[in-house]
Amino acid sequence: MVCLEPLTIRLFVKRFPLINKMKEKILEFLSGLKEGQKIFGKNIATIINSILLSIVYFIGVGLTSIFAKLFKKRFLDLEMNTGTYWEDLNLSKEDITKYYRQF
Repeated sequence: MVCLEPLTIRLFVKRFPLINKMKEKILEFLSGLKEGQKIFGKNIATIINSILLSIVYFIGVGLTSIFAKLFKKRFLDLEMNTGTYWEDLNLSKEDITKYYRQF
């Protein structure tokens, strides 16, 4: 069975040139609509993301700051201890079984 649809469409377009011009206008309109939707989507995404991130920042950082001030917590209070974490080296001889079980 032979498909005659493309042939009939071509004959229809040749007989009615007005339809061909309308088809071009419709395709132009649809491509412009697609581009417009892309631009609109990008702009809306930028606006919504900015608003949402601002809200999350002010709630997260702001509330943390308020609670830290209420409870007088200082997160970056860097006091250096003069003590050391080094252990004294014990050079005395140990029992041989202790060397077998080091960990």
